[in-house]
Parts: sequence; C-alpha cells; structure tokens
Amino acid sequence: MPVKNRDVFKLIDKLAPKHMAEEWDNVGLQIGSSSLEVKKILVALDVDENVVQEAVDNNVQLIISHHPLLMKGIKSINIDQPKGNLISKLIKNNISVYAAHTNLDSVQGGVNTILAEKLGLKNIDVLHIVGSEKYVKLVAYVPEGHQDTVRDAISEAGAGWIGNYSHCTFQVSGTGTFCPREGTNPYIGSEGELEHVGEKRLETIVPVEKLSEVVSSMISAHPYEEVAYDIYPLENQGPAYGLGRIGQLDEPIAFSEIVKLVKRTLNLDVVKTGGSQHKLIKKVAVCGGSVGELWPVALAKGADAYITGDIKYHTAQDMTATGLSFIDAGHYGTEVPVVEKVCVYLNEICAKENIKVEVVKSKTQKEPFTYL
Repeated sequence: MPVKNRDVFKLIDKLAPKHMAEEWDNVGLQIGSSSLEVKKILVALDVDENVVQEAVDNNVQLIISHHPLLMKGIKSINIDQPKGNLISKLIKNNISVYAAHTNLDSVQGGVNTILAEKLGLKNIDVLHIVGSEKYVKLVAYVPEGHQDTVRDAISEAGAGWIGNYSHCTFQVSGTGTFCPREGTNPYIGSEGELEHVGEKRLETIVPVEKLSEVVSSMISAHPYEEVAYDIYPLENQGPAYGLGRIGQLDEPIAFSEIVKLVKRTLNLDVVKTGGSQHKLIKKVAVCGGSVGELWPVALAKGADAYITGDIKYHTAQDMTATGLSFIDAGHYGTEVPVVEKVCVYLNEICAKENIKVEVVKSKTQKEPFTYL
C-alpha cells in the first residue's frame, strides 16, 4: 500500500506533539498535501535554496524541517523574490514541507535534550517549564482471552506510558451482562437472551492529545460489536515540557574546558564566550537556537554557565555583570544535531511499522555565517 504524507506526519507528531509548540509558532504542514504519496524524505534544519534543490535532484517528495518555511502570513507569492521562487519550485515539483519547531525544542528527547546529553550533562531537568502532560484514565471491559490484544493495541497508540515504562495497565476479573436486541450481530450470545460473560476490567492512563487515537485502536482490537468503556479526568501532573535543559557535569571543570568541550562536541571552529576562563563549572544550562533571554532563569536555577546561540550585546553585558559564564555556540550549531535524531527516529519507526519510505539527512544544509 502506498505511503501517504499523513502517515509520516503522524510519526512526527508522536515525536514532537503539536500542542507543545509555542502559540506564535507555525508548525505542521507548510507546503503540499497530506494525501500525496511519499517514497523519499529529506530531513533538514532549514528549507533554503540549497535544500530544495537537493530535494529536486534526489527525487524527494517530502522535506521535514525544524525551522518553518512560513512563519508569518504571506500576502503574495512573487516568484521574482527568493521566498516566492522557493515556494514555486516546491509546488512545481510536488514536494511537501512539514515543520516541527518549538514542539521539537520542548519535547523530552528533542533539540535541548540532545544538546544536554551530547555535552555529558546528568540529572537533566527542563530549564523553562511551559506546561505538563494532561492525562485521562481509560477503562475498557474486555472478554476473557482478549485482554492482551487490546492492551497491545492501546499501548501502541500511546496509552499506558509511565516514565520509560510502557504497557502499564491494571486489570481485575468480573462478569459482564448484556442482551442482544433485534438487528444486532453479537460476538457472544443470541438475540433476545441475557448473556453472562467473564470479562476483564482493563484500565490505564492516556495523554489527552492521544485519546482519540487510543480509543479508535481499542475499538478496532476489541471483539465486541459495541464496546463498553469509561473515560475519567485525572488531576495527576504529567511530565513537564518546555524550553532549555539544565543539568550537572560529573565533576567541576574550568570554564575553558567547557568551551573546548562545546567546540569539539558540536564540531565548531569558534564560539563566543563571556566570563572567567578559570571559573569552575558544575551546573550547566543549555537552550538550542536563539534564546539568550532565558539567562535569568538559568541563573535563578543555579547554573554556573549558560550555552545558547545568537546572544545579543546587552544580554552578554547583563550576564557578565551577574557572574554567569556563557557560550554563544550559534543558532545553527546548537540545533543541527536534532536532524540526525529525526532521521534515526523515522528510520527506526518506519522499519518497525513496515512503512516503506527512504529517509535521508540533508547534505547541503550549512551554517549561514562564514567566520574569517
């Protein structure tokens, strides 16, 4: 069966749920259609002329980018202008574009988690909490012998996750009753006769944004014509998500060594720094992209150093005045590692779910700045 863009979009939304995006952001489908067939996917940080031409040359049908191509509303598409010409080329070549931006920044395992882990930080927490997952409890009544099938179905759809544990459910035995009426086609029993059936009460937690998909999967896997289930709101606070991460090094090291670590790990020739090179650093805050304004949060949470990109002149002065060491490793340098993560994720999940698409990492994406 041909793979459609919508099949890939669902996988990206599992990795970086849209509800985690900032209100001002424009994530999701940028150009194209969810119904178009896709055989080859190109993953890139940005959608620029080089990346689009790479997609055309390599017969790519879908570009997955971190930065949205269309951030603000457009009033015209002038093909004599660079942006208009880019849009025209994408449409002419039936290439769709899908973006995962601040949702990929905020989610556990996204841009900032990757940056923190690459730098060897431990005990990693969210730096600036934006929200937390909301849950409901799903209770299904399943005939004996079918509970494992239903459990697997709802777990694969996103239910039953507690931390890094999947398939978390609770079940008890009981007896269900029903009387099939005229026009029914019961899995068990006969029309007009009261039936008593041994059943399992199977319950689990479900993230609110995945509830529709989980219920659909449950109904598909359940043997009954009409499925009895309950949904209860919960007050439990789920895992927090948000911008940046903060963690600790194994041992305190000089700031100069942190600088070397960042350059080596992110493959950078130069970075901008502020603060004494001899200061001992133990607690480090990071935030990929252009997030210099979060430095007061990093300072308040006890960070000895803050690593981000695009730090402004007066922001650098303010950090220096408070004694917070900082490294500006660039917007590109702090975010580009996520491209490899998205490629690995898509290849692994497509292989697992037997989705026949080729996923490749852009070879033409590059830092827009040249340092002389």
